[in-house]
Amino acid sequence: MRHLSRLISMISPSMQENIFNRRMLICVFTGFASGMPLFLLYALVPAWLRTEGVGLKEIGLFALIGLPYTWKFFWSPLMERYPLPFLGRRRGWMLATQLALLICIAYLPYLDTQLQLWPIAWLCALIAFFSATQDIAIDAYRRELLSDADLGLGNGIHVAAYRISTLVPGSLALILADHLPWNTVFLITAAFMFVGLALTLSIGEPDHAQPTPTSLRNAVVEPFAEFFQRDGIRQALLILSFMFLYKLGDNLATALSTPFYIDIGFELSEIGIVAKNAALWPMIFGGLAGGLLMVKIGINRALWVFGGVQIISIFGFALMAHVGEGLWLLALVIGFEYLGVGLGAAAFIAFIARSTSRAHAATQFALLTALTAVPRTIANAGTGFIVESVGWELFFYGCALAAIPGMLLLPKVAPWHAPIIESDKSQRFNDQ
Repeated sequence: MRHLSRLISMISPSMQENIFNRRMLICVFTGFASGMPLFLLYALVPAWLRTEGVGLKEIGLFALIGLPYTWKFFWSPLMERYPLPFLGRRRGWMLATQLALLICIAYLPYLDTQLQLWPIAWLCALIAFFSATQDIAIDAYRRELLSDADLGLGNGIHVAAYRISTLVPGSLALILADHLPWNTVFLITAAFMFVGLALTLSIGEPDHAQPTPTSLRNAVVEPFAEFFQRDGIRQALLILSFMFLYKLGDNLATALSTPFYIDIGFELSEIGIVAKNAALWPMIFGGLAGGLLMVKIGINRALWVFGGVQIISIFGFALMAHVGEGLWLLALVIGFEYLGVGLGAAAFIAFIARSTSRAHAATQFALLTALTAVPRTIANAGTGFIVESVGWELFFYGCALAAIPGMLLLPKVAPWHAPIIESDKSQRFNDQ
């Protein structure tokens, strides 16, 4: 916290007045509402299934329920074309998906894990669908809410709150499960969706840069046409390539982190206590610090600096693979790695938001965030073969090399000497 205070003190009083406002508070709630359902699927549901005697193979197949997060751009044009008849284009969909998530999460433990595994899988897929749909609406809302100058801090706060939300299904719910029945645990977890509902009902619609599309064809075609026409096809392809490559090395390095810790000799309890705590809090700090630093140095320079931190942190894994086990080394390496993850994620999401048009925020944001999920999928699928061929240490050196192509694109997509956008004090939104 002292470090965050120092970062805040570096920002001029006039700038502090402009950034610590209602819009930033909204970003706290959007991050929490967006992250909680995802981590429920990845942390709480597998724990529930395993304690109920479901096999590891079946639990592993549950990873496929995350597909809606990758394909959400397919139905984002429908949300643009057909807003719900209440609360506005963004808040209507936010309210509907949050209510659906609350009901589905609360109902989940009433299914029999031995006799109704397929219905459980379908209900989890439905939760993923509603969660991804909520993300489309929330991302579009946040893009329309924030000025270009606010994107760095706003998205940094969103990322930090997103990570904090993991404590509900990944920590609180698991602790409660030792003392309460699963249906009560899921009911309490579902109740945290009221955070999102309270947000949706207490805010107003942002100003929309473009009216509702007049046809489904326009809702599909116009966002893609605008993206490729804005700065030309060549620049659009460079931006897409950068988004694919910037986090590639980092995704590769962390794809098999838990098996790596086991292979070098750590006990499961040590991994749970040291590695997981050493990852979460530096990542949260990195998101907040990254947002504040972007206010000072801008999104472009943050991508350069934080990308460098990400590459250096990968070498920490190579060092641990060379040295072997050691709890202090594990904590330091993991802490520094996820500090880099938090910093890099804050700058990267801010860059994605800046690359979208406010007139087509929902579809473009959904498409670009889906594209960034592809390297993570590739990493999860192929890293095991690479490690078995070359070993852990050489693998991590390869991960560091894989991070370089994205950095080499920075002069084209985010030049260091580009002017830093000043806060637009004249910007006003109907957020009362």
